[in-house]
Formats: sequence, structure tokens, C-alpha cells
Amino acid sequence: MSDTDAVLFANEAFYRAFADRDEAAMEALWSETAPVACLHPGWGPLFGREEVIESWMAIIRNPNSPPILCHDARAQICGETAYVVCFEEIAGNFLVATNVFVHEGRVWKMVHHQAGPTSERPQMEEAGPSGPLN
Repeated sequence: MSDTDAVLFANEAFYRAFADRDEAAMEALWSETAPVACLHPGWGPLFGREEVIESWMAIIRNPNSPPILCHDARAQICGETAYVVCFEEIAGNFLVATNVFVHEGRVWKMVHHQAGPTSERPQMEEAGPSGPLN
């Protein structure tokens, strides 16, 4: 597996953990050694692993949290750091997201997630979105 494929796999694991409401998987994909941060749409910035994980647990545990589909994910790698820019589809609306990863041991771990509104739409790939429908 290439580094690009591994980063895209880590990104897919993030959206899969959310779709499956898998708390253990969500916690496991975030870095335990590097500083982490998160900017949920409409929220203030969150810093530190504990605060970021708590936010995701609250979202996952909320039965009203809508499903999110990932589209058009593109990875860029710079040494031991990588980022993925993608579109998130929520109830037919789109956000653009950036997910940042660091190489820890043999895997890529998330250190930052940010999503916000966009007027753009993804190029819908033939394979379909990543998320609960696949």
C-alpha cells in the first residue's frame, strides 16, 4: 500500500467510525502523541486530545446527528505529515473538510479536522461516496 493509499484509508476510517457511531474506533484514530485540534462547523476551536475526543463522543452519542458521506477525497503528503481535503455531504448539503494526519509508527493518525460551508459541489466519483451507504 502506498503512503497516499494509507492516508486515504485513515481518512476513510474516520468517516466509517462516525457512520458506525464506533466510539472506540473514533478514539483510536486520533494521535496520542502529537497535539490535536478540531473545528466543527459552528463551534469554537477545540484543542487537546481530551477536548477533541469528548466532542466526537458527544456527536456520536447524539441520536439526532445526521449521517455524513465523504466525497472526492484527495491526499497530499509532506514528510511525516499528510492532509486530505474532501467534501462532506450532510442531508444533501455539502461542507468542505480538511483532515490532517501524522505518521505514528506504522500508521497515520489524525491531528486536525476542520469542516465548513462551501458553495462548491464535489465531482461525484463513480465508486460513490465513502460512508454509511458503502
